[in-house]
Amino acid sequence: MNEVGFFGAIIIGIFAGYIAEKVMKRDHGLLMNLVVGIGGALVGGFLARLLGIAFAGWIGSLVVSTIGAIILLWLVAWFRGRGGRAA
Repeated sequence: MNEVGFFGAIIIGIFAGYIAEKVMKRDHGLLMNLVVGIGGALVGGFLARLLGIAFAGWIGSLVVSTIGAIILLWLVAWFRGRGGRAA
């Protein structure tokens, strides 16, 4: 999360986790949305750098974090045996 600061990262993490929660049809709560969003930022940031995708600021960080959070939730569901299904 480039150029957003500590509190910006927390706010973006909550939003990214919330968006991923709705896309994947889950119901986690605020704290878990933050955890998923921050984890998604790590996953998304790693993948963006790996693919050479540049992102910066609030919008770029939110998009990358949300995509990472969706991937993270999908991976958790896959490892738990749901096969990546949204429900």
